[in-house]
Amino acid sequence: MTVTLELGLIYAIMALGVYLTFRILNFPDLTVDQSFTTGAATAAILIVNYDLDPVLALGAAFLAGALAGVVTGLLHAKGGINPLLAGILTMLALYSINLRIMGNRANVPLLGNDTLYTWFSGTGITGWTLILVLAIIVLVVKLVLDWFLGTDMGLGLQATGDNEEMVRSLGVSTDTMKIVGLAVSNGLVGMAGAFIAQKQGSADISMGIGLILVGLASVILGQALFNNRFVHGFANTAVGKFFFGTRNREVLIATTAVIIGSIIYRAAVQGALAVGFNPNDMRLISAIIVVIALLIPKWRIRKRPKTTGATTADPAFKEATNVKA
Repeated sequence: MTVTLELGLIYAIMALGVYLTFRILNFPDLTVDQSFTTGAATAAILIVNYDLDPVLALGAAFLAGALAGVVTGLLHAKGGINPLLAGILTMLALYSINLRIMGNRANVPLLGNDTLYTWFSGTGITGWTLILVLAIIVLVVKLVLDWFLGTDMGLGLQATGDNEEMVRSLGVSTDTMKIVGLAVSNGLVGMAGAFIAQKQGSADISMGIGLILVGLASVILGQALFNNRFVHGFANTAVGKFFFGTRNREVLIATTAVIIGSIIYRAAVQGALAVGFNPNDMRLISAIIVVIALLIPKWRIRKRPKTTGATTADPAFKEATNVKA
């Protein structure tokens, strides 16, 4: 139980990054598969070779991931390369760069070096106390992202994802919006990679492969479960306004849903392994979870009476039909 919550919370940081590109910018960014490893490799090598503070290593991992996002953004915005292809090109290049960062080794162990987890263990932060600390960290990351998306630049990012031509006609540089969005997204992904490397005690060249599917599963699963009238009704109550506020509420609900989705995804994976699935089937399990999450809104629509006439206007229907996974 605690392991599921722990992993769910750490990977929620990565899922928030995926949410930023996938939902806000409407950009299919495959850079994530390697920017996660870039963050892990950067943090690991700085801790091992330069005895850097583990917290500062997280910051360095964010910057390394953000740089990878900037490259993808430049390839697309300034080079005119298709978003999908730009992400793939950066991902391919990062594989070799990550090996360079790790000193041409496929694995950098952190045994014998100070990490966040050795500090947690040394100060008695374990079990449910550790879960509480991680929850606070993720909450801080979420609140910062919520604040960012509420600034002028954040609103520009949202508008760019909704209607790029309209935003450009207003004099806003959509290229800058995309580059900034990709930088922040991959920065969060890189920081999550550094967190995981410190937890498992090593950085590995293959640790990010297929991770985009995990991020998408968390985002889609969380939003599929949260995108209903009960949640939005709760948001209109006094308690709901306290949690979600009255401005930029859709984003606040969405980022909360992403975090919950990450935990649910981990719980689903752990459940599948507990009933006897082979660990080699993890990717298959992830794909099945994504498919189920995509089908949930459609099932919900089909159960409603056709006489309501609200089928095409329902947010859940839009959620299912607009997905471009």
